[in-house]
Amino acid sequence: MTDTPLEPTRRDFLKIAWAFFGGLALVETAGVFIAYLQPRLAEGEFGSVISAGLVDDFPPNSVTHISNGRFYVVRLGDGGFMAVYHRCTHLGCTVPWDPAAQKFVCPCHNSQFDQQGTVENPPAPRPLDLFGVSIENGEVKVDTGDLRQRQSFESAQVVYP
Repeated sequence: MTDTPLEPTRRDFLKIAWAFFGGLALVETAGVFIAYLQPRLAEGEFGSVISAGLVDDFPPNSVTHISNGRFYVVRLGDGGFMAVYHRCTHLGCTVPWDPAAQKFVCPCHNSQFDQQGTVENPPAPRPLDLFGVSIENGEVKVDTGDLRQRQSFESAQVVYP
């Protein structure tokens, strides 16, 4: 009797291949899931504190879009600052600032908001949301992890240098 090595059958090969690729898919899925759960709060990214610029970079009565933060820095005529989220409170569309009309105008359903984000033309149910603003050493910082819903404009929402 000769000892010849047994060659794997086609069925054995397919079982091994399915087990290998199934395990590989499981490892990749687990890696994506773990990466999703990890906080991505590097400075300057949405969800963290973003430096918008120096106080002097924002003239009174100006609206400046900060694209990496997804918000507008609004400097009111009295020198106060607000950080207005650029999502409409109706359906979440991105709301651009219209400098000619001096309003935020939603392109989806024509909701309109004044400079402070207060609803001027529905169907938006409430004003644009705000982010927390702080001024440190002459620098405007916005905490995009601190989203504040509101029902109306209040003077306490304005931060002064």
